[in-house]
Formats: sequence, C-alpha cells, structure tokens
Amino acid sequence: MEFFRIKRDIPFMRHALIFNLVSTLTFLAAVFFLFSRGLHLSVEFTGGTLMEVSYSQPADLNSVRSTVATLGLNDVQVQSFGTARDVLIRMPVQKGVSSSQQSDQVLAVLKAADPSATMRRSEFVGPQVGEELATDGLKALAFVVVGIMLYLAMRFEWKFAVAAIIANLHDVIIILGFFAFFQWEFSLPVLAAVLAVLGYSVNESVVIFDRIRENFKRYRKMNSQQVIDSAITSTISRTIITHGSTQLMVLSMLLFGGATLHYFALALTIGILFGIYSSVFVAASIAMWLGIQREDLFKSGPKKDDDPNDPNAGASV
Repeated sequence: MEFFRIKRDIPFMRHALIFNLVSTLTFLAAVFFLFSRGLHLSVEFTGGTLMEVSYSQPADLNSVRSTVATLGLNDVQVQSFGTARDVLIRMPVQKGVSSSQQSDQVLAVLKAADPSATMRRSEFVGPQVGEELATDGLKALAFVVVGIMLYLAMRFEWKFAVAAIIANLHDVIIILGFFAFFQWEFSLPVLAAVLAVLGYSVNESVVIFDRIRENFKRYRKMNSQQVIDSAITSTISRTIITHGSTQLMVLSMLLFGGATLHYFALALTIGILFGIYSSVFVAASIAMWLGIQREDLFKSGPKKDDDPNDPNAGASV
C-alpha cells in the first residue's frame, strides 16, 4: 500500500555527514545530562509507601491527586486498582516521617474530602526492591540489544548489525537524555516504552536494510550510495503510513490518557520521532561508512543481467 511514489531517488546519503554530526552532538548532550542531572526515578526504583484506598463510589483520580498534593508531597502516583472504586497511591520516602505516619496523613486528608474513603492496605516498598527492579530493567535492555544484534548479523551482515545497534542505542540514550534534562519521572511504564522503542526502531531499520539488499541484487550497476538512496526513497510512503498511524495512537494516549499514561506516551512519542530519523540518517549512513557493498551480501552465486529499469545501467560501480 502506498500513498504516493517518488520517481527520482532522493540523495539522502549526500548529506549523511551533516546528519551524523547532528546525531553525535545530540547523543553527547543526552549523555551529559544523564551524568550531570541523572534520572528522576519513581517510587518503584527508589522505595516509598504504597496505599490502597477504597471509595463507596467510583473515584475521581484527579481529585485524589489534588487532595494528596495539599500535603506538599511530590511525585505521587495515583491510579485505579481493580475496580473504579479502588485507588492505588504510591508516595516517595519523606525524611523524618515513617511509612505509617505518611499513610495516616494521606488518609486523613482523603477522608476530609470524602468520608467514604477507607484504607484497605498500606505497605512500605524498600529501596532493596527498587534496586532489584533497576537491575532487572538493565538486564532486559542488555538482552534486547544482544538479541537484535545477533538477529541482524544472521539475517543480513555484521555491518548492518553494528549500524542498527548504534542507531537504536542512539534512540534510547536520547529518550533518557530528555527525561534527565527535564527531570521527568522515570518509572517502570517508561522503561517499558524504551524497550518498545528498541523493537519499533529496529523494525524500520530491517525494512530499509531489506530493501538495500534487494536493490544490490536488482541494480548491479549502482554504487553503494545510490543503492541506499534508492532503498530509503522507495520506503518513504510505507514509513509515513506506519509511523503516522502509530504516532496518532500514541498522541491520543498522551493527550487523553491522563497522568498515569503521560510519561509512557511521552517516551514513545520521542522514540518514534527519533526512530524514523535514526533508521534513515543514522543506521543507513553508518552502514555506508562501514563500507557495505554487494559482495558482503552476495558472496557466491551466478551473476544476473542488469535490471532493464535500472537508470544507472551501464555505469561503472
């Protein structure tokens, strides 16, 4: 399915050096903010108090958030739990205040706003649990990266694998850089969004790499730069359809999903936008700088005649 077809190839790789320079500066800025400011970790990672409160009627989460905010608590997570009448509240650790005292204070203001509020349970999530979650999250990220590299190395060629991993890590670091710079809360849903962006970005890279391989086989008189330009140009329509539809869905979560989904959708929005950029201007250009050529993909087998539709038929490689 295509919305349009571009008849002449766009010379993307002619400006690859400029795009790579922009990517490098953005990447270094993200790394700087990660080390200088760090991530603003949520309660799941740092530890805190978890409360489950029940109401006689469906709870208004926005009202609950504003009520708890009157206590001066920051980074409080409020979400539905089970039914619409049950609310789960996560609060960070307060210096000089025990978990039970914090729960009593919150319950008191909730009861003042709605006498039907009753506490069903309250527990303290220690920092040891948070450290375990952080470690497991880093392990999951490492497994994803290694798995993607092995898959691409087996399906295509090691130069494609290296290019794709650099591009995908470029997306992940930039997402984390945004969260570090603006000090947005980094929670488990955001970590899930980062892992989803890895898979989403590599999918776009695979589509372009697959077209590059097809073009190397089809247009035998094109050089590597021309083959890559042709592959990217021929997939633009597909990129607009897939990424555009996905971005519309993510924007709907960002605008109408409420506070619970806000940072999750925000991470996906940043990841999708930079995923398009990295697949075209980072992964493909790195493969070109690594010297990808026809012989790397087709090391054996009889040569085929030039495609009669090849505009560069008869030109030297």
